[in-house]
Amino acid sequence: MNPARLFQSSLAPDDLELLFQEVRGISEKLGEPLSDADATVQSMPDASPAKWHLAHTTWFFEAMVLSPHLPEYQPFDERFSFLFNSYYETLGARQPRPRRGMVTRPALDEIYKYRKHVDAAVGRLLRSRPGPEVSELVELGCHHEQQHQELLLTDILHLFAQNPIRPAYRDPSPVAVETQTPTPLSFTAFDGGIVEIGHDGAGFAFDSEGPRHRVLTEPFRLADRLVTNAEWMEFIADRGYRSSLLWLSEGWARVLAEDWSGPLYWELRDGQYWAMTLRGFQPVDPTAPVAHVSYFEADAFATWAGKRLPTETEWEAATRSLGPVGNFLDTGRLRPKPASPRTTGLQQAFGDVWEWTRSPFSPYPRFRAVEGAVGEYNGKFMSGQFVLRGGSCVTPPGHIRASYRNFFPAHTRWQFSGLRLAEDA
Repeated sequence: MNPARLFQSSLAPDDLELLFQEVRGISEKLGEPLSDADATVQSMPDASPAKWHLAHTTWFFEAMVLSPHLPEYQPFDERFSFLFNSYYETLGARQPRPRRGMVTRPALDEIYKYRKHVDAAVGRLLRSRPGPEVSELVELGCHHEQQHQELLLTDILHLFAQNPIRPAYRDPSPVAVETQTPTPLSFTAFDGGIVEIGHDGAGFAFDSEGPRHRVLTEPFRLADRLVTNAEWMEFIADRGYRSSLLWLSEGWARVLAEDWSGPLYWELRDGQYWAMTLRGFQPVDPTAPVAHVSYFEADAFATWAGKRLPTETEWEAATRSLGPVGNFLDTGRLRPKPASPRTTGLQQAFGDVWEWTRSPFSPYPRFRAVEGAVGEYNGKFMSGQFVLRGGSCVTPPGHIRASYRNFFPAHTRWQFSGLRLAEDA
């Protein structure tokens, strides 16, 4: 990848403007159910207030696109650069991440005014038919905002789960538990050999998705669907959270220190498991994919099942011909969906839950960070994290692809993260 360029944008100017307007509009719709208090509180250091997500994505366009490329642009408020920068060291000091919830002012309505101010300026810039550098930055900003749309929802879920009255982000209907015929677990075999993984260069991709390169793989088999809640209940019943031999050392330390006994948000009430969802506190659907489990839990379950987690190379090689179709944000479901009992072959590769892989998030061969502030985007996080693939039920459609690499620390549980089993052939 040329460090002077992000990627080769394939969008025509009018299509880029439409993408910008659509993405910005979706963020505001996601904020509609929230009060100013909902959007201000920060439930833990790893999460951010919804108001901060709405403002930070706006600051990204202001700092990365407008200030360098629109000479007459006047910032909405100079102080916002300190409040809403995230981790871009080259762009100055910032509010510490664990204290983002302390920013009670500006209020939510002021953030929406900020968004309109920036949107109008970006619109003027795009209508001037700027060069490829600006177009690439705007397209990057749109995909960056889609990442924060997902984070806004996962952070709101974590916040509402702390509230004793268990408020619903969206109307509780339709009900969580549906009548489903359990889908038997089966495996599809894949040949080994040399495979190419990484983005092919056509259209948008984040820098960490390339360069495309060859990897030697051994033959393997991949489960045709995701691990379900019912199977996780069997793991719990078999004292999976009490069997130290199943766990990596650091994971077992987490189990003991934080008293893990099931996925995040699960509670046992009168012999039935319930969980907090974006549609309120609801019974756990046994046939739906398990969600909100850490890498440590996923690895322990795989060990208990006599299997393992796939590598990211295996996952991409197995799914690249499927196309990114699945249960995403646009379905409005806002929670994982059971696999179809009438479908054969790999299911649920995209959407529903992010799938943990056993691969650490590290640079591909020949990776070079892009020059300038945008070079801080992914490369600086390539240490101590594991790769997840496939997207989730709150991932915006059109944002995901087979080469997409999400990443989180191994203890992370508040994302819609689950697993698919693999085994050596």
